[in-house]
Amino acid sequence: MYPHERSLVARMQGKPFALIGVNSDPKEKVVDAIKRENITWRSFWDGGNTRGPIATEWQVQGWPTMYLIDHKGVIRKSYVGSPGGEVLDREIDALVKAIEAGK
Repeated sequence: MYPHERSLVARMQGKPFALIGVNSDPKEKVVDAIKRENITWRSFWDGGNTRGPIATEWQVQGWPTMYLIDHKGVIRKSYVGSPGGEVLDREIDALVKAIEAGK
């Protein structure tokens, strides 16, 4: 998952795109993963368990859960479990293209 996210961040550099992570692992694991996986995007720690404040507020029921949110804050797609890199790339590319076109 992290290699795909890293390539996505690099590919979308300069475009209206941001990747934001939320991690509910114990803090030591999060710090280690950030260093080991070269995580350069913003990633929030959700208290070290699956009932943290972010997961609770967003009613997350499975991990990973992904939300594709547009520039107006509207959730366009949500995925419980990984949708796969090709699907995610296609959805992100279409949304960024629409945003750049002013739609």
